[in-house]
Amino acid sequence: MAVSSGGEESRSAAGGRNPWIIAVVVSIATFMEVLDASIANVALRHIAGSLAAGADESTWVLTSYLVSNAVILPISGWLSSVVGRKRFYMTCVALFTVSSFLCGIATSLSMLIVFRVLQGLGGGGLAPSEQSMLADTFPPEKRGQAFALYGIAVIVAPTVGPTLGGWITDNFSWHWIFFINVPMGLMSLALVHWLVVEPGILERERRERLREGLKVDWVGFLLVAAWLGCLEVVLDKGQREDWFESSFIITFAAISLVSLVLFIPWELSRKDPIVDVRLLFHRQFGTSCLVMLAVGAILFSSTQFLPQLLQTNFGYTAMLSGLAMMPGGLAMLVLMPLAGGLTGVVQPKYLIAGGTLIVAAAMWHLTSLSPEADFAYFAWARVFQMIGLPFLFIPITTASYAGLPPDKSSEAAALINVARNLGGSIGISMATTVLAQRSQFHQSRLVENVAPSSLNYQQAMQHITGYFTGQGATDAVASQQATGWIGQLVTTQSTLIAYTDVFAGLAIVALCVAPLALILRRVEGGSASPAV
Repeated sequence: MAVSSGGEESRSAAGGRNPWIIAVVVSIATFMEVLDASIANVALRHIAGSLAAGADESTWVLTSYLVSNAVILPISGWLSSVVGRKRFYMTCVALFTVSSFLCGIATSLSMLIVFRVLQGLGGGGLAPSEQSMLADTFPPEKRGQAFALYGIAVIVAPTVGPTLGGWITDNFSWHWIFFINVPMGLMSLALVHWLVVEPGILERERRERLREGLKVDWVGFLLVAAWLGCLEVVLDKGQREDWFESSFIITFAAISLVSLVLFIPWELSRKDPIVDVRLLFHRQFGTSCLVMLAVGAILFSSTQFLPQLLQTNFGYTAMLSGLAMMPGGLAMLVLMPLAGGLTGVVQPKYLIAGGTLIVAAAMWHLTSLSPEADFAYFAWARVFQMIGLPFLFIPITTASYAGLPPDKSSEAAALINVARNLGGSIGISMATTVLAQRSQFHQSRLVENVAPSSLNYQQAMQHITGYFTGQGATDAVASQQATGWIGQLVTTQSTLIAYTDVFAGLAIVALCVAPLALILRRVEGGSASPAV
């Protein structure tokens, strides 16, 4: 019987092996899952063209994954305790791997969406299981370093994902963005089976839970599935459907809201809830989830919007835009071990506050964006932003476990991941809406100055018409081309200004998180007093 240093039976997934080997092994599947998500975004247009689907229809390839992922995340802690942590984790890896292969051989959009749902169910259980293993395998004073190693996989994947996705879709076909998961999944399964241990105490707890028969909180499951599933649909489709002008959005929003209102009191009244929402009322854990929600919104939205900006306004290819983002990922890769080490020395709340201020400054720096911005500008801007993120994710994750009972690590890991993913969905959705609305606003303001009576407009028309005439166009054609060129310029400029509004909004969100982080309790000796 393995015993921890505190005299309690060990819950470590390492057994007698080096725990750092376990940290590396459980990071493989996360790398695979995060890489797949970042590549799928890049390849969406190729998928739509290959399967003869419209642009709006093809977005269900992403939405279906997000919905099933959101449904499985909050209940993964309960499933892990019922099935067994190692067994549940290997099932998720196997499901993700098999469904990735099925996605690759899909011949229609409907088939691909069904297989993406299965892929999301498998992917949703990976991160909570992995983080629970790390929290139980490493003592509190070393958790920061363990999460730093784990975070490297989480950061490297979206860094290389767009570049790799662009290269694959340009040189092969979109099918291979799914096929590359198969060898990684098989390797992960083999290593987990060989090296990861299911602690005896977890197995006894599982048998005790099942001794009186399996009690499934079906009502709680249906409510959390309806709440998060419908919310993901609303957030992902809201801007395309014109939000609450659409009966489709109103219906899903109403179902989500009613489900949430019913879900919380139902789970609080259960002896064995499928989601332990009581954890959110612990000061330390609840605050950590709020901070993670905001950080997820900033990271996910900026990670999606910067490549989008480069491709739509600056004419970058998917591969080139990925290369512009890569220096930021490398900077974060270098700083991860430093942040992990500092987490054991400096109070997490101070690291989080400092990290948010750095991210806020980086987002505000992007408001200086101009049409003349070059590759170096975007690369350094991304580096500036990513410098702050290691001092957010690692301290937040470390602080969230402080003061929680050891047998709650799986449930805690599930909820902190729900906060991160939900924050990401909210951030992307709100940023998309702000971008669309502010683009319209700025375009209307710029058009006010594009009037035939304006001397500047007349001079611009004369100059541009002369250019097209010099290229061989007749006066009439040259005049039409000049008008079109000015119209395109107005659209481009209004969109560019709208992007700076989005970045300014993200900077404000980051600033608001800094004082929130200071609410966190002090973590003494790697552990905190019980949160209340």
